Amino acid sequence: MTAPDESFKFSRTGAVSKNRAVLAAMTNKQSNVDGTLSEDEINWLLRRADGGFGIVTTAASHVTASGQGWEGEMGVWGDHHIDGLTRLADEIRKRDALSLAQIFHGGMRAPEEITGVQPISASENPCSEAECGHSREATQEEIEDLISSFGDAAARCAQAGFDGVELHGAHGYLICQFLGELTNRREDKWGGDIESRSRFLLRILEDVRLKVPEDFLIGVRISPEYTKIGVRIDDSLALSEKLVESGIDFLHISCWDCFRPPSEFPEDSRMLTEWFSQRIGGAIPIISTGAIWSTSDAQAVMGHGADLVGVARAAVGHADWASHVHNPEYEPEGPPFTPQHLREQGLSNTFVEYMRNWKGFVE
Repeated sequence: MTAPDESFKFSRTGAVSKNRAVLAAMTNKQSNVDGTLSEDEINWLLRRADGGFGIVTTAASHVTASGQGWEGEMGVWGDHHIDGLTRLADEIRKRDALSLAQIFHGGMRAPEEITGVQPISASENPCSEAECGHSREATQEEIEDLISSFGDAAARCAQAGFDGVELHGAHGYLICQFLGELTNRREDKWGGDIESRSRFLLRILEDVRLKVPEDFLIGVRISPEYTKIGVRIDDSLALSEKLVESGIDFLHISCWDCFRPPSEFPEDSRMLTEWFSQRIGGAIPIISTGAIWSTSDAQAVMGHGADLVGVARAAVGHADWASHVHNPEYEPEGPPFTPQHLREQGLSNTFVEYMRNWKGFVE
């Protein structure tokens, strides 16, 4: 069986990750007000590159100024972001890791109190962030502009020297809102069955591909299920097949907990990753993320069919997590962590305070 410390080669581009450990995108609220990277955010990411991760992914970064979902969010919507992105990509490469920028738009989760404009979404929906009323349905022209904004953002990342981008189609943000049958009630070509609801994402992929170099990695992160907006496992499996056909370089499934079956089928013995590996395994690399803490956890998820494993909270608590995956007995200390420990792991005070939102994480 493949081990977490073995290298992995992406077949289309030839890019090689020195191991199977991926630093998953993690909100940290450390960017500057204008979306440029701060010293704190660069430090947090480089500490994980120093700590042995084969792939380092940035936090979600908004592709338009009006797509910002929270304060301290990284931006990729303007050329003024490129200098910081270039520095980060260069430094990650020096540490023998691949760099991915996660790009997204908050949609109905981009509060007007931050952006100054009413949020847009696939349809008119109650906003889930703060007290911002309702989103409005995006017009055809706005949808085309959004598609182009994703492509332009990916081009900036490529210009800066990143190895690739991950389109954030998970966790209820704009792409996910188009995929959800409850948040996308459109009656035009952008809504309907999963084939139509996935058109927005597939068109973004086409635009990105046109604007980046041939050897630039393009991947997508999805939620296998996100029931409160109508993302169901069967639709996600059908979507995964469409993404394979689109030619992406990897599919990242955000499971929250890799060690459970889908909520719709609790009696099924197969874990979430197994559902996807049995459907598309071998056709496309699968990254699986959720509740992976120890080397044995990582090995188990790879046994379910994941090619690489994503780590977020364990990497917050342990910057060098990836450097231990050669050890089958590695089981790092779990939360709660003291603020001092987290600062020693490269978190700023802002990031430490944000992690208090995760119950029991900070002492």
